[in-house]
Amino acid sequence: MQPEKSPSSMTRIEFHFNAPDRLTYTCRLLRKVHASGLRAGVVGAQPFLGHLDQALWTFSAADFIPHALVGDGLPPAHASCAVLLADGVSALGAVDVLVNLGEAVPAGFEALPRLIEIVTADDLERANARARWKQYTQLGYELIRHDLAKPVAA
Repeated sequence: MQPEKSPSSMTRIEFHFNAPDRLTYTCRLLRKVHASGLRAGVVGAQPFLGHLDQALWTFSAADFIPHALVGDGLPPAHASCAVLLADGVSALGAVDVLVNLGEAVPAGFEALPRLIEIVTADDLERANARARWKQYTQLGYELIRHDLAKPVAA
């Protein structure tokens, strides 16, 4: 059994719902995280991570986001990479923001300060997100919901 964390030390969990395109939205989010001086880890299925790796190379001509797939010959520290892509949290090391692109709650997320779930309007993605939402809630986390389809108030 894990020791109970105080609310201030619990992982901040955000769901970004209604992303128009998961790949493009993830690239934009990682650019924002990198511009803030934070280090990000992305977990998900290897095929999607491969697409994300390619997209990060071509996403913006003006912004280079240093990134790497964990396990493709990197030294253990991954010191120079602002964004690490892996199939599990344990392969990432210390990151400030974890982005979950997988179908399940990522094992080990609770050791990190912030977790972002990206969900499109796809029915299967939404169903998986509802299951993760329920699991996080049962674990005692207060969740933050961002509906990307709603206009931002001025």
